[in-house]
Amino acid sequence: MFRPVPLFVGLRYTRAKRRNHFISFISLISMLGIGLGVTALITVLSVMNGFEKELRERILGVVSHATVSSQEGELQDWRDVIARLDGQPDVIAAAPYVHGEAMLYTTHGVTGTVLRGVLPAAEPGVSDLQQHVVKGDWSALRPGEFGAILGKALARTLGVDVGDKVTVIVPQTLVTPAGILPRLKRFTVVGIFEAGVYQYDSALALLHLQDAATLLQMDNHVSGVRLRLTDLLKAREISRRLTKELGWPYWVSDWTQTHSNYFRAVQMEKTVMFVILFLIVAVAAFNIVSTLVMMVQDKRADIAILRTLGASPGQIMSVFMVQGTLIGTIGTLIGAVGGVALALNVEGLVAAIEHFFSVEFLAADVYYITELPSDMRWPDVAWITLISFSISIFATLYPAWRASRTHPAEALRYE
Repeated sequence: MFRPVPLFVGLRYTRAKRRNHFISFISLISMLGIGLGVTALITVLSVMNGFEKELRERILGVVSHATVSSQEGELQDWRDVIARLDGQPDVIAAAPYVHGEAMLYTTHGVTGTVLRGVLPAAEPGVSDLQQHVVKGDWSALRPGEFGAILGKALARTLGVDVGDKVTVIVPQTLVTPAGILPRLKRFTVVGIFEAGVYQYDSALALLHLQDAATLLQMDNHVSGVRLRLTDLLKAREISRRLTKELGWPYWVSDWTQTHSNYFRAVQMEKTVMFVILFLIVAVAAFNIVSTLVMMVQDKRADIAILRTLGASPGQIMSVFMVQGTLIGTIGTLIGAVGGVALALNVEGLVAAIEHFFSVEFLAADVYYITELPSDMRWPDVAWITLISFSISIFATLYPAWRASRTHPAEALRYE
């Protein structure tokens, strides 16, 4: 009958009460340290994944997956471009837009803004701005009525609400008999949107395409055509192909080019946080070395007796590897369960802490996202658990090897 003696002896040593309580304390600290490190790794990576996902969704809810523009400046034959794009299998929708910069003035203040002229009927196909309108009506953007939909933070800065007037001043000048005057036009605020990204909520004003073109003296031309693609993760590949198919003078840029810095920053932060937190797991795992070294010294007589009874050096090594592996396994499982539980509930937990202590961890005027998102991914949990378990096994090798090199005669000489 097969009897895994090293496993039985190793488990027996793990359960037995020790004369040296300090060894038990170090074992407990090692176990809790591994658990804490794994919990922190899973939680932090889940939060970083959530930040990346939220940032991508919120930014791409305002901007487009890709944009067609002309290297000669304004896009004149934009209707022909949209007609050509309608036959592309990777393009879901296309909509023209006009881009410009201006100053908004009211009696309460003045601030710079980005003007975006859109077609209300076509814009929902390429962005989610219509869904973010919290006051007023999206359909109130009508040609010739000079209405504007402002970001919530922008409207608050100007002290305006739906129905109020704002004066739009563009950097183009107007030559009159009285001299050179700036171009300006009074617009009515017909809506307020909140996209959840402070950069846009504080500096974006939406106009009807015709009104924006009139204000910026672009006639029937537009700045470009915005696209929504079937797969935003393949936006770069699709954009390159569309550039070749459209030919000169058209150029297609995608969101990975226009907003690459944000996502690279998140990826870099995720990597750095993983390295830092991984050191917690490594330090806790290598505490197993100290535990087993002291254990080997404490059990020298037992090792000698086992050797005289016929145990091989490999079996002695296996006994102590079982102990270290069990400590690492329990710590890893505790960390995995704790990390999954915390990652799934971190949003509500942080909100409760903010409410209870009346604090705000993510200020809207500093961060793009004002909530702490979490996107736990099981592959991350799996490989974090695997790495932690592997480190625990690696940490047992040296002490176990030292135990296997114990000579029975020397160990029993003073017993």
